[in-house]
Amino acid sequence: MSRRKQAPLISGRSQSGTQRRHASTTRKSKLPDTPARTRFAPSPTGNLHLGSIRTALFNYLLARRTNGQFLLRIEDTDQKRTVPGAEEQLYEDLRWAGLQWDEGPTVGGQFGPYRQSERTATYHKHVQTLLESNKAYRCFCSAERIDNLNRLRHDRGLPLGYDRACAGLAPYVAEEKAHNGEAHVIRFRVPKEYPKFNDFVYGKTGHGMERSKKLLVDEPVYDDPILIKSDGFPTYHFANVVDDKLMEITHVIRGSEWMSSTPLHVALYEAFGWTPPAFGHVPLLVDQNKQKLSKRNFDSDIASFRRSGIFPESLINFAALLGWSHQRKNDIMNLQELQEIFDLKFTKGNTIVSFDKLRYLQEQHARRRVVASGEELEQMIRDVAIVLLEKHGAGTMTTFVGKRQLRDVVASMLQVTSLPYRSATDFAEQCALFLDDLKRPSLAVNDVYMLRRLRVAGATLCLVPNGNWTKDVHRANLMNLQMEEHAENDSAIGKKWKHELYHYLRWALLGGTAGPGIPETMEILGRSVCVERLQSAALATKDLETMATKPDLGMIPRGREWQQHTLASTAVV
Repeated sequence: MSRRKQAPLISGRSQSGTQRRHASTTRKSKLPDTPARTRFAPSPTGNLHLGSIRTALFNYLLARRTNGQFLLRIEDTDQKRTVPGAEEQLYEDLRWAGLQWDEGPTVGGQFGPYRQSERTATYHKHVQTLLESNKAYRCFCSAERIDNLNRLRHDRGLPLGYDRACAGLAPYVAEEKAHNGEAHVIRFRVPKEYPKFNDFVYGKTGHGMERSKKLLVDEPVYDDPILIKSDGFPTYHFANVVDDKLMEITHVIRGSEWMSSTPLHVALYEAFGWTPPAFGHVPLLVDQNKQKLSKRNFDSDIASFRRSGIFPESLINFAALLGWSHQRKNDIMNLQELQEIFDLKFTKGNTIVSFDKLRYLQEQHARRRVVASGEELEQMIRDVAIVLLEKHGAGTMTTFVGKRQLRDVVASMLQVTSLPYRSATDFAEQCALFLDDLKRPSLAVNDVYMLRRLRVAGATLCLVPNGNWTKDVHRANLMNLQMEEHAENDSAIGKKWKHELYHYLRWALLGGTAGPGIPETMEILGRSVCVERLQSAALATKDLETMATKPDLGMIPRGREWQQHTLASTAVV
């Protein structure tokens, strides 16, 4: 009886009565009753891509949800395709995503080694069992002979395969040839019919192809896949089956592109007399043109996501929604939340990958970081500050910040909900409206009385000292200005005043550019910048007075005079 490391139990999230009823009937029943041992088994042949991280995530979540174990295994038997440094990059990407393995390279475990290139003796031991039971045989045909055979069959319109030229060799003859060093491979003698299997996504499936269909031609061929290559390394199919059995894997979640190989895997399990794990195949990822999402696609490269500033929780959230459904009211979930509600409710059919969804999730998780505060927010602040310094230069930023701390200014920028955060670079581009040279268009106001009142209001807002220069104080002062107007005039005049006031302030502070609310804008700009811009705006409106026609004062109730000292008394400081 094996001894398994137990992962911490993950408690479920609270649900409404309706949600609990659904979970207890259609969804919870799909989870295994015992802890699941799952694995992620990538090849170090390049960077991890979106489909890979999704496979790793689903296996990780099933293990965590059932108090099981998640294993990492490196399938590096194809030495020619192995890329130097790819294995280390793989570890880094998985850890970045939060998918820490319980057993595998760098952490160990009782079923190791977890790198297939270090397990060749194990594969040779098990292939010997198949040789002795006549379920495998040694093939000494050269690559040239196999190529010629397939070429001739192709030209004649016959199915391709192997003609079992070496299958009839007496075992002692084959062993002697192998002992003498003759190059050869070891092939699996496929059964007359591939077994079907129960897929926990698709149900009963498998092609169940009868071998007799190929025997109707004069020169029959057989699939008979290679188990051990001429270099002594196992093929993927053989090593995969042996390792999953020896590592006691109970559930295998992988892409639907592997469904066609699963009957062979099940046949190998049966040849050994083993019980296969439960298989579940998740939808194929396709692009907007419904073409398979390529591993070489820059957009699907995990390292590229990282370099572009995507948060790990955003990418994990995005990957989880590619072929898996849930009953929550919204899609925003971090890894912990996914662990608490995960089940085996996968969709069937191809899944179109929309990166607009990833951008949306990034914005939502960025907002979560801002609200939660902490180190993740501080890292965002540092990243944005670096980009701002690179873009605008230290001199400009020093002048803009003044006596404030750059960290505090950037933090204020990140608090603005109307500035969505997708990456540090993108966010810094949006914040250029505060830092770029101010260019004001012409102000279309021909009411001299209104212009004077707007200038007074702007001057009043500048009376707040540096120590109280916050968006909350500015919001209160703006509210006081509106209340004063409502007290003097009817609601229609009050609404017009509010519209004109905010229009004037946006024109004065940002040149009329759309952006955050006025209180937030004033906090970000700081007192010195706001005073300078409001003063220059006041001078510009005085020039307008000399050109404007005399207003019809009868259209605007004058009320009492709006003098600066009167308005100043309403300022919240």
